[in-house]
Amino acid sequence: MSKSLIVRYAAPNDFDEWLTLWDGYNEFYERVGDTALPREITELTWRRFFDGYEPMHAIVAELDGKLVGLVHFLYHRHTTMAGPICYLQDLYAASSQRGQGIGRALIEAVYREARQAGAARVYWQTQETNTVAMKLYDRLATKSGFVVYRQTL
Repeated sequence: MSKSLIVRYAAPNDFDEWLTLWDGYNEFYERVGDTALPREITELTWRRFFDGYEPMHAIVAELDGKLVGLVHFLYHRHTTMAGPICYLQDLYAASSQRGQGIGRALIEAVYREARQAGAARVYWQTQETNTVAMKLYDRLATKSGFVVYRQTL
């Protein structure tokens, strides 16, 4: 990895470069065309990162002055723990930059932030078909053994 990789909180003026990464992330999960997120949701998500009342956070990876990765995470309560736990919701590295340690650096940044916030756990989920990313995840965390169910309402 280049020595110029900077992992930092997103800043309001990062929107355009973040949006390019966000669009790539959503395309990876096939949220494009008819299934694309409405622009209002994208803009709301961005605003939440800078709202002190929201538990949502965005960290970006910058390489040679250009954003090349993002991670979004949030804190929430848990019924079996006193402190918060951290849900790593979105992780994405630009396709041209994969395999260079950006994903690892972003996950480790979330770990650091979660520790500082008093969280006892960081967790995330991915699609079963995301085998490339799962190779990294298997080195950085343990599988929980839980199956995720959902119902769209």
